[in-house]
Amino acid sequence: MIVASLPRWVGFGAFALASVAGMVNAVGFLAFGHQAITHLTGTTTLFGVALAQGQTALALDLLAFLGAFITGAAVSGAIVADSTLRLGRRYGVALMLESALLLLAIPLLRSHSTIGICIASAACGLQNAMASTYSGAVLRTTHVSGILTDLGIMAGQRIRGLGHDSRRRNLYLLIVLGFALGATIGGVGFARLQETVLLLPAALTGAGGLAYAVYRHRVLRREAG
Repeated sequence: MIVASLPRWVGFGAFALASVAGMVNAVGFLAFGHQAITHLTGTTTLFGVALAQGQTALALDLLAFLGAFITGAAVSGAIVADSTLRLGRRYGVALMLESALLLLAIPLLRSHSTIGICIASAACGLQNAMASTYSGAVLRTTHVSGILTDLGIMAGQRIRGLGHDSRRRNLYLLIVLGFALGATIGGVGFARLQETVLLLPAALTGAGGLAYAVYRHRVLRREAG
């Protein structure tokens, strides 16, 4: 086994972002006909089925959800400009924009508008693209299929007596736990607050983005001085 420590800021950030995604996805699932927001595998499948069944209106809605997620990822690419997780990049701007999108989605989701799903999907696409890799690990904070696959591979390697990167394993475990916790909080919160529970992930991303922006400004000013 390759033993390596995981920086606290990486583990905390991945756990927090996965929790945000879990909350958002739970609200979308409960509020809008079991529609996933944070990942697109099911949405793409439903799109294909809708086309096959001639449900043009539904297919167009699903296509809009897919396009919104991609648009959010594109915006993130323009803001952050690199997919490798590294302190100093413009994550603060991206997080504050995600917060604004989630706030905007709340009243639209409450009125059962498909635009609300599009805006929430754009927010998740933006988050997922902020940092796609860290230390060679593929880093996705809005869904766990690939991560669970990698954890299964690591378990199989362990059975064979082969080594694996414990830092990567721990990072993946944090993401899975964060997503599950966020989904639980989202489910409990939705039962009491309905779509308004999205204020919590909006507040978390907004506060995190602001704190990071202040940190980045201080670092850049220190380097310039």
